[in-house]
Amino acid sequence: MPLMQFCMYFNMLFILTVGSMLAIKGGGTTIDVGQISAMLTYGMQILMSLMMLSMIYVIVTMSSESAKRIFEVLSETPTLREPEQPVMTVADGSVDFENVSFKYASDAKLFALSDINLHIRSGMTVGILGGTGSSKSTLVQLIPRLYDVTEGSVKVGGVDVRDYDIRTLRDAVAMVLQKNQLFSGTIKENLRWGDENATDEEIEEACRLAQADDFIRSFSDGYDTHIEQGGTNVSGGQKQRLCIARALLKKPKILILDDSTSAVDTHTDARIRAGFKTYIPETTKIIIAQRVASVQDADLILVMDNGRIVSSGTHDELMRSSDIYREVYDQQTNGGDEE
Repeated sequence: MPLMQFCMYFNMLFILTVGSMLAIKGGGTTIDVGQISAMLTYGMQILMSLMMLSMIYVIVTMSSESAKRIFEVLSETPTLREPEQPVMTVADGSVDFENVSFKYASDAKLFALSDINLHIRSGMTVGILGGTGSSKSTLVQLIPRLYDVTEGSVKVGGVDVRDYDIRTLRDAVAMVLQKNQLFSGTIKENLRWGDENATDEEIEEACRLAQADDFIRSFSDGYDTHIEQGGTNVSGGQKQRLCIARALLKKPKILILDDSTSAVDTHTDARIRAGFKTYIPETTKIIIAQRVASVQDADLILVMDNGRIVSSGTHDELMRSSDIYREVYDQQTNGGDEE
């Protein structure tokens, strides 16, 4: 492209300079102004056509590279594969991490998770705390087999997750993320993504437990209120509660909340957790949170740092044994004013 631009402007300069000199010296007998103008116009037309040709060449080159990348994606072999004889039933919500290490790429030098040994009984409530980048979300993403472990094994219901039918496993695990996704449609239609056969009574009960029923009924159309694409006409806390209700409708054996009450006030958060105990007592609840209050009543609390579980226990045990947990607790309860 720079070469073509140079040729075009050189052509203009050459024709105007040489043509003007000939016209002045020859007194119009050798070449006149009209001929100079015609030569300039024809030269520009020829060069513009050549420039279009060069642009086509560039576009074809870009298209060729794009096509190669598309074919790379289409021919890529998935790393997650169904077993030849998959297990079609998840017995319960127990979760076991046995010597688990994980890295996102096989040629990566550093592990995202290292030496994870964890045993969660069915029905337990487990809280996970840790700073940004401590691999909290990575840990729970191994449970529904969004990724396969690099070393060790993850078991759900006493069976390695790699031995399950993938759809069966993921139907037994419900995840609610911090960044929730709502679709264009009514509130009922959004909630029925959790269970397409759910009755109106089941939907209302799930919303009451997720503390969403009150604000839904405040809308003029109630449960038939239209939700814009992405949930742009409801607040962040309302979106989180709707997504929690959608997960509860699924009646999963394992419920994972990945910082999914961050936009909800502490009182509403406490009422949601209280609802879990009555509505899904046999479901294993794994709660990732930044607030100690969200996990303080959990049966087991994990403190993660740099891809490892550095401390575990109940709230009282961690207050005695974990400096990290105690520091976070003091900062959140005392405002960090005291040493």
